[in-house]
Amino acid sequence: MKIIFLLPFLLVACSPEVKIQAPDKPIEINLNVNIEHHIKVEIEKDVKTAISKNPNLF
Repeated sequence: MKIIFLLPFLLVACSPEVKIQAPDKPIEINLNVNIEHHIKVEIEKDVKTAISKNPNLF
């Protein structure tokens, strides 16, 4: 008989509880980003010779 009265209290005591709170301090995200670009330009031989003959062309 006592178990019937204790059963609701045991079920309530075992229920999980989740709380969501905002943090006291702001969230800080540090990103160290290093971007390198490697550009490769290939020019045909006749264009190379034209540029070497006229360096003031460009």
